[in-house]
Amino acid sequence: MLAGRLADPNYTLGTDPRSDPRMVAALTGIGLAGELPEAPVTVDSPIEDLLAYCAAAEEMVGSVFDHLALAAEAPTGVSTSTVTIPGADGNELTLFVSRPTAAPDGPLPAVVHFHGGGMAIASAADAAYRLLREHLAASGLVVVGVEFRNSGGRHGVHPYPAGLNDCAAATRWVHANAADLGISHLIVCGESGGGNLTLTVTHKAKREGWLDEIAGAYAQCPYISNRWLDYPEELPSLRENDGYFISCQQAALLGALYDPGKKHSHEPTCWALNATEQDLAGMPPHVISVNELDPLRDEGL
Repeated sequence: MLAGRLADPNYTLGTDPRSDPRMVAALTGIGLAGELPEAPVTVDSPIEDLLAYCAAAEEMVGSVFDHLALAAEAPTGVSTSTVTIPGADGNELTLFVSRPTAAPDGPLPAVVHFHGGGMAIASAADAAYRLLREHLAASGLVVVGVEFRNSGGRHGVHPYPAGLNDCAAATRWVHANAADLGISHLIVCGESGGGNLTLTVTHKAKREGWLDEIAGAYAQCPYISNRWLDYPEELPSLRENDGYFISCQQAALLGALYDPGKKHSHEPTCWALNATEQDLAGMPPHVISVNELDPLRDEGL
């Protein structure tokens, strides 16, 4: 049975009968429940135009996150500190470390978190991501947010593998400093673009021989195919949910900044969907969660 825009190409997130009315109400207030405007650029546009679009998208996403964060209740009993560590490429890397303020009985599990944004926009310092980490910490975890280099936006232009290298460096630093941080073991975790980084970090770790430092991986609605304008038959959600909060065109534009010219389109440390059975052999436990109305749904299944 067809659903979404495969059933009716005029559906929007606000009119799709599968949409939860509470979600529609929240997104209507910020203009994200209806038809999304067409982007003024394409993946073949000059890099300067793509970066200008990326900057505007980052500002819009930031305002949405600020709006959502204001409506959310902040957790109590959590403290956050900032640490600067060496990156893998001679850069400095900022980490946000959140933990329960109550003294634990022993070492705590840790989550190394990579924020969303297609590896191109957004920041670990954004209010919504800060709240996410603090809520996780309130449940009894040490949570480390990584300010990795994006391929566009206010942090500069750093295509693959810069962001991946930063996430790997942060993961290794947390493991090496487990005793000082008071942690027992760590998992890597992220959503959307951060979900891709979560999965690709494990591939990098396996190739480089430090996979045993990662106890598990949790990727939420991962952005991993780089095939958003191809609409392959095995990924029907790209058409079914196109334009629901994000369009395939928007996803492709961010992907063009992370992997210009698709030079690494078959590389599983760039795009996790390319992993083979051999690549996946010996991996630690992985959990992948997807959302029914997300264009990215099927690439995570």
